[in-house]
Amino acid sequence: MDYNDYKPCGKINNKHLLTLMDYTREEIYEVLALALKLKREYKSGIKHDILADKTLAMIFSKSSTRTRLSFEMGMRQLGGDAIFLSAKELQIGRGECMSDTAKILSRMGLGGIMIRTYNQSDVEELARCGSIPVINGLTDLLHPCQALADILTLYEHYGRIEGLKLAYLGDGNNVTHSLMIIGAKLGMEVSAVCPKGYEPDEKIISYCRSLSDKITVTNDVESGVSGADALYSDVFFSMGQERDELKMSTLMPYQVNPRVVEMTKKDCVFMHCLPAHRGEEVTADVIDGDRSLVFDEAENRLHAQKGVLALLLR
Repeated sequence: MDYNDYKPCGKINNKHLLTLMDYTREEIYEVLALALKLKREYKSGIKHDILADKTLAMIFSKSSTRTRLSFEMGMRQLGGDAIFLSAKELQIGRGECMSDTAKILSRMGLGGIMIRTYNQSDVEELARCGSIPVINGLTDLLHPCQALADILTLYEHYGRIEGLKLAYLGDGNNVTHSLMIIGAKLGMEVSAVCPKGYEPDEKIISYCRSLSDKITVTNDVESGVSGADALYSDVFFSMGQERDELKMSTLMPYQVNPRVVEMTKKDCVFMHCLPAHRGEEVTADVIDGDRSLVFDEAENRLHAQKGVLALLLR
């Protein structure tokens, strides 16, 4: 079923958002449909109290701009509240186990937990040991919220999802993984164009290929980006990684620049999860050009996450 044929039902079966592997195509459509509706209503000045009396605990082990702002403002715009919790200031920063933290937070009258951390296992343990919804705001393995915002952005631009080709260039990381998963679920062609030794996780590749024959991994830039509707890049060094000149020199041939853009479709757009390092993974003329959607993506983090929050917390 294509997204344009989907009829929203107002609910999903999932209690959490840990990974988009847990979500059916229809559940992803449900999030997107509600996100688009809430965005239209927000732009029209319509206010909501969908999450009145609900509070979201936001645990951050990593610094953040878009994740913190979008979840905090998302809760406020839906009539709820949010509490920022730095992992360094919580007892988990001193060794308290995640299972105890989950049980404690579940008894404090919270509506849910969003966590941005390093290990995927921490997110899964919070969900397993607690009794309230848990949302993965980012781990080293996955970034489902970013992927939802990206697909929302592509749909707004092209008016469709199925059949589009997205080519990701650079280090096969958490963003790559979630783009591959959501692309495989929604009938997109996703090409991970990465240097040897920096390909996506083999288990993620295997999972995506079990769903779709349109998921490719290649070391060749030209074949990987050929026919792309969207080019996507991310920083060469993820948060917490030290700058390494060998890695830099290995990844530079995968920079998105005008030469690479010329290998794609004429109307190909550029995407990036931000923050960006101009002159490294992308040149300034591409990211600041008229085909760049990076600030649309950033704004859509707010609306995609409002869709997630409304479906899970209410």
